[in-house]
Amino acid sequence: MIGLYRPGTSLLHRMSPGSKLLALILAILGTVIFARTPLEVAAVAVLVAALFAVARIPAKVALAQLRPVLWMLLIIGVFQVIITTWQRAVVVCGVLVISVALAALVTLTTRVTDMLDTVTRALGPVRRFGVDPDRIGLLLALAIRCIPLLASIVQEVSQARKARGLQWSMTALATPVLVRALRTADAMGDALVARGVDDDDHE
Repeated sequence: MIGLYRPGTSLLHRMSPGSKLLALILAILGTVIFARTPLEVAAVAVLVAALFAVARIPAKVALAQLRPVLWMLLIIGVFQVIITTWQRAVVVCGVLVISVALAALVTLTTRVTDMLDTVTRALGPVRRFGVDPDRIGLLLALAIRCIPLLASIVQEVSQARKARGLQWSMTALATPVLVRALRTADAMGDALVARGVDDDDHE
């Protein structure tokens, strides 16, 4: 599942979170700027696959990171083919897949607490502008946790929809997902307030 750390002793696991985040940004920017043909995108994809192998991430786990974006890739690919060419469609979708895979590789090889500590320290200077890095870290932690949580809700609702014979009804999917997501958000908000995490202490 997306966002879950996979323990290991590989080189990528031993790298500092800051180094991995910087490398992630540079790798994505480099791919966007320099990968202009399907062949170049394929070469970068092979390198990314090699990185997963170095980190000893099973192929099944690696592919699971890409599953949530498949529908978006299909829509983008069709749109690109219509307005441009199939080569451009391959490049755009390939760059997107590579970016998602690289981001997933970072989360799979980095403890969430270590990543958040790194981000919080990096944002230390913004305290002088009234920004609380700890709250930004908390926001990131909640976002990371909510990705697999929301995916689980969608999967459960989808299975229930199929069991009722409504697999082709978008309303039967969207409405329960929205209701459950809002209820979950309310519960998380109440839990945070109960632990004193609100805005009152900053007034």
